[in-house]
Amino acid sequence: MTSRHGGLLRILLVEDNPDHAELIRRGFAENSDRVQLTVMPDGEAAVGYLFRRGPWAEPGSSPRPHLILLDLRLPKLDGFQVLQEVKDSPELCQIPTVILTTSEAETDMAKAYARHANSYLVKPVDFERFVSLVGDIEGYWLEWNRQPAASA
Repeated sequence: MTSRHGGLLRILLVEDNPDHAELIRRGFAENSDRVQLTVMPDGEAAVGYLFRRGPWAEPGSSPRPHLILLDLRLPKLDGFQVLQEVKDSPELCQIPTVILTTSEAETDMAKAYARHANSYLVKPVDFERFVSLVGDIEGYWLEWNRQPAASA
């Protein structure tokens, strides 16, 4: 597949579990060498990065992602709070934000969609299915789905 983004595809992963973050990193590595994955370990760091605060104040240190993968259960600010801040922001609201979580609870799904999540995915337990899901994420959100260009 040829990237319509003209190079690296920037993904912000907001995930506090290092094992899950590594599985996602490995999943992208198995599917493509075009993904630049930035991992934030908690909701507060993700908001700082996205709104260019603190160590990410310079735009060069916090390029806009083409996609946000967001866990729900996070320290400091939970995924619902991060999602709300992203979708309430005129400069960030068009970035597709996909919930990637272990929760299959209907209440979590409803709450995420009420806050304008673009998709809700449950993390598979099996590594092969996890790699397949990551490949599908890349193909759908970063290749096939059309969206306005994100500002750098």
